[in-house]
Amino acid sequence: MLGIIHLPRERMLSPSYDQMLLWVTLVLLGLGLVMVYSASIAIAEADKATGHQAAYYLIRQTIFIVIGLAAALATFQIPVAWWQKMAPYLFLAGLGLLVLVLIPGVGRNVNGSQRWLFLFVINLQPSEFVKLFAAMYAADYAVRKSEQMDSIVKGFLPMVAVMILVGFLLLREPDFGAFAVVAAISISILWLGGINVKIFIALLAILPVAIYFLIVSSDYRLQRVIGFLDPWADPYGKGYQLSHALIAFGRGEWVGVGLGASVEKLLYLPEAHTDFLLAVIAEELGFIGVLTVLGLFAWIVIRAFGIGKEAVANERYFGALLAQGIGIWMGVQGIINIGVNMGVLPTKGLTLPLLSFGGSGILANCIAMAILLRIDFENRRLQKGLPA
Repeated sequence: MLGIIHLPRERMLSPSYDQMLLWVTLVLLGLGLVMVYSASIAIAEADKATGHQAAYYLIRQTIFIVIGLAAALATFQIPVAWWQKMAPYLFLAGLGLLVLVLIPGVGRNVNGSQRWLFLFVINLQPSEFVKLFAAMYAADYAVRKSEQMDSIVKGFLPMVAVMILVGFLLLREPDFGAFAVVAAISISILWLGGINVKIFIALLAILPVAIYFLIVSSDYRLQRVIGFLDPWADPYGKGYQLSHALIAFGRGEWVGVGLGASVEKLLYLPEAHTDFLLAVIAEELGFIGVLTVLGLFAWIVIRAFGIGKEAVANERYFGALLAQGIGIWMGVQGIINIGVNMGVLPTKGLTLPLLSFGGSGILANCIAMAILLRIDFENRRLQKGLPA
């Protein structure tokens, strides 16, 4: 006679994960794959480098997503404590990659920007991973220096010095967009980590002045701002990208012209499958499509802060700050890209996370989302009385 099988308590209380967050991530990746294919067909057929293959970017984006999901699955297995331990070393590795990019003959120059490292069959963009490493380092720093966050000398200035170094390297590429995202992540984590209010207010007061000098000190950044202020003044020059992006938004109206029916992607809108993918979404899927994208990103940001709040309740402060840092990263970069596409912000050269074409971006985004899911996973285990 068979007896009753008593399962271990750990198996009976099998830990779960945030399935909704996972599905939102997968939906964004899937939507991005479809829209990258739609936006890139014309440029792929016209470009000799792609062999005039219409599916060139579709195939590569599919490979990037598969690699990203495989890396995410492996990342999910790693405890959050390991990331905290490795945060300073990963950040140093990121700095090393930013230095390598600037070495002539090592870094690869594309369209006047030296942002890539050629690794046999792919180009690696270190700045995409530096965003994640900066979030880890800032979270670890805030936890380690929690008792000194009120001090300008011991708590604030060391972090500022590190961020200035990162900014210097990024602006040398130049990659002002990545610098803006890294700065936003670092400043926000310092604020959430308990930095003195007076120091934070002073920092916010200095930022506009710093941004102004960064703009006027570089002719290409100044020209982008001029083109942003009045794109129709020079629609075939400085305002070319923005004017065509706005035309795409105008043509889309409420429900769009239909998937695959965009006119602007037919070699009119530059970078249609990367920086200006949202403009193609707006044209083909309309206001409803854009609103859907905004809603999905809003869900990720809100959920990231919710996971951070749960981690605080479990007294896991590094995980809390890292989760919120990832939410800030996705939110800020998404807002900047959307703002650029809609003519609210000057052109920055930032892709739309989880959607735009690009191996480095997709890989870094997938790893970041896996870490966010892992933090939530450990929160749920602790709430069930299980070891994280």
